Amino acid sequence: MNQYGFIKVCAASIYGKLADIDYNCVEIINISKKAADDGCSAIVFPELSITSYSCQDLFHTQNLQKAAICGLQKIRRETRDLPIVIIAGLPLAKDNCLYNCAAVLCKGKILGIVPKSFLPNYHEFYEHRWFTPAHFDCPHTVTIEKEEIPFGTGLVFQNEDSPLFSFGVEICEDLWVPIPPSCKMAESGALMIFNLSASDITIAKRDYRYRLIQMQSARLYSAYVYSNASAAESTTDMVFDGGCFIFENGECLAQTENLSVGQTIAAYGEIDLEKLQAERLQNNNMRTSKNADNCKISFRLESNDFSMQRVMPRHPFIPTDKNMLSHRCEEILSIQSTALARRLETLHYPKAVIGLSGGLDSTLALIVTLRAVKSLGLSPDKIILPITMPGFGTTQMTFDAVKELCGVLGFSGLREIDIKDISLKMFDMINHNRQDYNVTYENVQARARTYVLMSTANKENGIVIGTGDLSEIALGWSTYNGDHMSMYNVNCGVPKTLIQFLIHYEALKPGNEHIKETLQKIVDFPISPELLPPSADGNEISQKTEEKIGPYELHDFFLYYFVRFGFTPEKILHLASAAFNGKYSSDEIKKWLVIFIKRFFSNQWKRDCVPAGPKVGSVDLSPRGSWRMSCESAVKNFLSQLE
Repeated sequence: MNQYGFIKVCAASIYGKLADIDYNCVEIINISKKAADDGCSAIVFPELSITSYSCQDLFHTQNLQKAAICGLQKIRRETRDLPIVIIAGLPLAKDNCLYNCAAVLCKGKILGIVPKSFLPNYHEFYEHRWFTPAHFDCPHTVTIEKEEIPFGTGLVFQNEDSPLFSFGVEICEDLWVPIPPSCKMAESGALMIFNLSASDITIAKRDYRYRLIQMQSARLYSAYVYSNASAAESTTDMVFDGGCFIFENGECLAQTENLSVGQTIAAYGEIDLEKLQAERLQNNNMRTSKNADNCKISFRLESNDFSMQRVMPRHPFIPTDKNMLSHRCEEILSIQSTALARRLETLHYPKAVIGLSGGLDSTLALIVTLRAVKSLGLSPDKIILPITMPGFGTTQMTFDAVKELCGVLGFSGLREIDIKDISLKMFDMINHNRQDYNVTYENVQARARTYVLMSTANKENGIVIGTGDLSEIALGWSTYNGDHMSMYNVNCGVPKTLIQFLIHYEALKPGNEHIKETLQKIVDFPISPELLPPSADGNEISQKTEEKIGPYELHDFFLYYFVRFGFTPEKILHLASAAFNGKYSSDEIKKWLVIFIKRFFSNQWKRDCVPAGPKVGSVDLSPRGSWRMSCESAVKNFLSQLE
């Protein structure tokens, strides 16, 4: 928690007994002990968990009310040595009213009592018969055995030792209203919301409830920890499923199975509070409430150690669900092609001049351009002008791949313009040794290609379609005023790892069987700018980008967490070591992370003047909006953590 901002929490649904307070409290105590042993720092139980939700008119009996208070005190005593916050539900009388409440306990102390704001009194629910809705925030107090306890709907609890460990509590129906109390709690600084619920299960309701929790978590940039009453409740008119959910900014970290009989069930999740804070800091509409301090309840709790079980995806830009991946690929291609179509429309349908190398980036750019032109109802052969420009590093296999790709896509006008002569002439003009394969040797060729493309675009009344991807822009892996430049770059928002999936998706689409083999061949090629001479037979690529700067899957991982959330290099190293455990050692990851940070900082000057192109995802490096950074920024403080 203190080092990386993670906290482990639990949502537990006890299989209790109606009106059997002793039994229910023992269950709450035992599960809390287990959760604490597992490293949890907070646990939430269902609505009215101390008494059970289905007690009906028994809530009006003094016996049940007093027993509930005694049960609360028992939980308090039995858990005073546990390093965990416990949130349980009970009925509580105050000022001639009975409230449906959540009690928040920590280390033998009742930190506060939160009453339910909104009571359902429709269809199968009848809560107004027993309880009074709470329409006040704070500060108020309630007396429990001569002790004044904070009492209010807007309480926010914050750990003094770890300020990010801050949370609010709402109860069941509170979530279902137009403006839930958790909205104010989030404005007051709560990064987590715990919900004690008793929501019956009916056809499709679980799915609706899932989406409701998901969207509230996303709307508040918060974690949402939800515990529902179990099937142990009365089934006279309703059935409860014991569903428990843990969400983090719209992402489901954990959930329990539906309708479990005879046992207590629980969901465990590890929440990244630094990630949530980063989201809020970037959104300037997430303003802090003026009355935030009035409702703040401070407590002290040492961080509970746990072994992280949270699965860190290796490719954060790529959904793990196959159906979602297909949907995402189609969405990205649509964004790219729509943006280009609008640009072509604005310029009165110029030629789309595109340089093809047989690699991933130019292949994707051609696919996007083809889509854009078709969406405008134009003939691709009349609008798209593909050009291949073999140089000293071009291999026979990539050269053949370009011709094959254009053939299967139906382009008859592929132009071949060799750049060797113009490059040799430039070597001589600047007095460069033709056998010196240094950066000058490479960049002369890169600029020669751009010179050919730009000049052709002028001659044909066209625009040059850029192919450089987001990963290359981040690393500065381009030749300034060479492949760095174009007139519109359709790939600028797409990272390298995602490009492979986009091309693979296009290859598998129904109706594209004729291009499947060609596209798969291109995906399998090593990533290379092909600027250095190949093997003697001309078929082996000698210049492999990832051998020089490191695996793109690592750089895309670094890029995502550095730009998206502003994580420290130390935390990124920690997350990458967990994600790539078994594939790369921590030393390898650290080596490439240092290179990423150095290159990211030292190449901002290239990003300051990149051409326009569509933003595709949440990570983008356009200097006109998404990422603004001075090229004089010092990198020392960022590297010092890794040293």
